[in-house]
Amino acid sequence: MNRLSLILEKKIKNHQAKIGVMGLGYVGLPLVKAFLKKGFPVTGFDVDPKKVRMLNQGKRYLKHIPIDELKSAFRTKRFLATADFRLLSKMDAVIICVPTPLDSHRNPDLSFVLNTTETIAKTLRKGQLVVLESTTYPGTTDDEMRPILERGGLKAGRGFFLAFSPERENPGDPVFSTERIPKVVGGYSKDCLRVANALYSQVVVKTVPVSSTKVAESAKLLENIFRSVNIALVNEMKVILDRMGIDVWEVIKAASSKPFGFMPFYPGPGLGGHCIPIDPFYLTWKAREVDYSTKFIELAGEINTSMPSYVISKTVEALGERGRSIKGARVLVLGIAYKKDIDDQRESPSLKIITLLQEKGAKVSYNDPHIPELGPTREYPGFVIRSVPLSARRLKTTDAVIIATDHSAYDFDWIVKNSRLVVDTRNVIKKKRSNVVKA
Repeated sequence: MNRLSLILEKKIKNHQAKIGVMGLGYVGLPLVKAFLKKGFPVTGFDVDPKKVRMLNQGKRYLKHIPIDELKSAFRTKRFLATADFRLLSKMDAVIICVPTPLDSHRNPDLSFVLNTTETIAKTLRKGQLVVLESTTYPGTTDDEMRPILERGGLKAGRGFFLAFSPERENPGDPVFSTERIPKVVGGYSKDCLRVANALYSQVVVKTVPVSSTKVAESAKLLENIFRSVNIALVNEMKVILDRMGIDVWEVIKAASSKPFGFMPFYPGPGLGGHCIPIDPFYLTWKAREVDYSTKFIELAGEINTSMPSYVISKTVEALGERGRSIKGARVLVLGIAYKKDIDDQRESPSLKIITLLQEKGAKVSYNDPHIPELGPTREYPGFVIRSVPLSARRLKTTDAVIIATDHSAYDFDWIVKNSRLVVDTRNVIKKKRSNVVKA
């Protein structure tokens, strides 16, 4: 056993190891909170000075984290938020939680991961543990990060320790918080695995050690590809059954009565969030290196990305049946967040729905109690819209209301009662109504 690994493992088990978390977003922030609750000293690193300032003041910028939890966890002498990356040298374990998006050609964009790795390499010292949590393709940790970290002369597995442990955050989930989700852990070497496993075993309900970082990287991709493919299946079933006059939601409910061999997935207006719409394409890209075409994965992606267009077609059709053209029609989109009761708009299908409506000449507005302003994104740089108040008068003067996100704050019976036309993409209206169309 490596002497340095024994020293670090002892510090971890005594909760004396200093933890550095790079990236204080939807993954990093809950992780910081988990380590603080177990008594570890934690430093959060971020390039955004606003986030740093708010955290040091005990203020929140992610609404799904309760303010009382934030104040009790972050306003403590054991926590510091900073943009001073020189402090990385003082950390015993550095955990990377930065974005891994796709570029304009749907190829992996590792710039955030590699730039962060370059920053760590500048202060890397003997005995440190570096863990990547960002979702990526197999080989990123060993083949892309390791050479950068080894430039200073230290070798992975001997001078420092390297591991991959994929994040499994589910923002807004009241049951499965960071601490209650089992953690897959893969190390570059046996010593790397041992110290990384020791670290996470202090804060999560269960660790799942695997033989390599590549296995851990692949496991994360499989989890999200599994969901993507099955969601694509029910989305395709939705389109087919709709043409046959059959309610896909009733079909899913009936199929779910089977106690084995079936797991229910549900259709919707398209995929959202940072994982399912993006992660499968990391494997698609990597598969080209071994001369394999991922037809199944790409087909699922095609079906899922076509769902906003399907919602628009159903809206156009329903308006036409009521003697109204989409051009010039007043359309209200309810919900910008990619799922209910959170303030996360990343990859939300609502953004595509709004864009398509605008292209067809509709007068579009939106309401979301969790997202008061829709600002520019990488894919939609032109968005600068504010959420409009939801009132009976607004609903009655709107030609079509599209339920894109089923937030708990919405009174859907009241919405249907006051609307001319409701396009329901989430099956929140159970009873058949003359002014409700399922999409």
